[in-house]
Amino acid sequence: MFRVLRSMLVGVPVGITFLDSIGYVARVDGTSMQPVFNPDRNHQDYVFLNRWIIKGDDIGLQRGDIVSLSSPKDPSQKIIKRVVAVEGDVVSTLDYKSNVVKIPQGHIWVEGDHIGHSMDSNMFGPVSLGLVTAKASSIVWPPSRWQYLKSEVPVQRLNAVVKS
Repeated sequence: MFRVLRSMLVGVPVGITFLDSIGYVARVDGTSMQPVFNPDRNHQDYVFLNRWIIKGDDIGLQRGDIVSLSSPKDPSQKIIKRVVAVEGDVVSTLDYKSNVVKIPQGHIWVEGDHIGHSMDSNMFGPVSLGLVTAKASSIVWPPSRWQYLKSEVPVQRLNAVVKS
C-alpha cells in the first residue's frame, strides 16, 4: 500500500507537469481542417499538441503552423487552425468585414484548411497570441496516419498574404 501511495505522490505531479509544460494528445473533431485532419468521416485523428514550443515571450509561430487556441467567441472551447499570417502581414480575407487586414503586433490570422467550413479569423478577426495554447506537431492516431505535420500554407491561400 505504501508503494502505491508513494508512486502516486511522485507520478501525479510529474504527469501534471508533463501535460502542462511539454504537451498532450487531443482528438480533432469536425471537418474544418480537412484534408489534413479527419480526411474521412469513419476515423478521427488524434494529434500531439506541443506546449513547450510556445513557451516564453517570443513563441516564434510561422505561417503554415497548425495551432490549438482558445476560441475568441467561446473561451471554454479549444479550436485547431492554421496560421496564415503573422504580425505585420497584410492578409486578403475571405468574407471578413474588411477585404484586407493588417495583422497587429501580438496577433496572428488563423484559418481552417477546409475553406468555408471553419469558424476562424474570417469570422472573428486577428487572434491574440495569448489565446494560443499549443502547436500541433504530429498525428499520433490512428497508426495508419502517423506523421509529422508540415508548416505550409494551403495552395489556395498562398497569394493571400503580403509578408511584412
